[in-house]
Amino acid sequence: MPTPIVIEITPTEQACLLAQLRRARRGHWLALHILLLLALPRSPSEIASVLLCARSTVYAVAQDWQKGRRWPEPVRASGPPCLTPSLRRSLLALLQKTPAAYGWCRTRWSCATLALQLQAQRGISRSAETMRRCLHALDWVWKRAKLAAKDNDPERAAKLARIRRVFERLGPREALLFSDELDLHLLPKVGAQWMPRATQVEVMTPGRNEQRHLAGALDLRTGRVYHRLWFRKVNGLFLDLLNLLDSVYPARRWDRIYIVADNDKIHKAKLVQRWLKQHPRFRLLFLPTYCPRANPIERCFGDLHDKVTRNHRRKRMRDLVGDVQRHLAQNGPWHYQLSELYYAAEVTQALKRQTALPSSAVA
Repeated sequence: MPTPIVIEITPTEQACLLAQLRRARRGHWLALHILLLLALPRSPSEIASVLLCARSTVYAVAQDWQKGRRWPEPVRASGPPCLTPSLRRSLLALLQKTPAAYGWCRTRWSCATLALQLQAQRGISRSAETMRRCLHALDWVWKRAKLAAKDNDPERAAKLARIRRVFERLGPREALLFSDELDLHLLPKVGAQWMPRATQVEVMTPGRNEQRHLAGALDLRTGRVYHRLWFRKVNGLFLDLLNLLDSVYPARRWDRIYIVADNDKIHKAKLVQRWLKQHPRFRLLFLPTYCPRANPIERCFGDLHDKVTRNHRRKRMRDLVGDVQRHLAQNGPWHYQLSELYYAAEVTQALKRQTALPSSAVA
């Protein structure tokens, strides 16, 4: 016989626990338990005894099921009682502007600042913690912002359509690669990781930072990344990558190599233009200005940061470079697709216009 577990709970504490249980499972979860126990089957009296509810509740759930209500809807919290419609409107109006618009020397709203502003502007007295609950009820969360570049190139749609056209018409003896450069720092990038509560893992700085520059090209068909490393980010780095691609894609097998690059000056240097004239198999396509989302290799470099450079503990740059090279050799391939930017309505219209033109005019 199993040993029984005896727990002593006072009647007052039992009443509190029962009230919390009823609030937590009210409607949806209680109904699911009742339905499953009725299907076993169990009698309404047994179910009411086990689930600590009334028999009338069991009968009501059974009748709803018999009438065709197959999936009980969960009861969602409507927010804290203090979040009245008037407070909701006032809070949303404040959040649409920066604190500086109301005279605060701040760039972001805090719960305490929102509470003080509501007190001064509307005479509404709420604590900072109440503001936090109200923000959560509005489905607002505290999270890190992201940097965004001005994606306002006047030829944006045409450039994206040109790349999409090449991608959709790529032949068996043609290759499409997306290239970019990445700065490697001996100073670690700091990121989140698992650690015990109330502690914070320390990542030691190297004392003196060192840099290396990586030029990479992602083959969209195979997902493989080809790369070169230099001490400086100059046009020689990009030329070294082009020479590597010329050997990886020999002329006896490949007739045309398309390379997509951003508008960095090293991609438009005179030495690069001279190299392209000497290697007519290669065709350089340029992305719209300030449009990194259109380059799939950016996601590959993000994966590199997550797995190699973030919170690293290397003391020598050559060890970090070795980790980067090992990652590119072992953790691939990276089968990324074109961004949804290439399939926007304006890009599709530009593609139709280019399709109507001769191939020489589009090139």
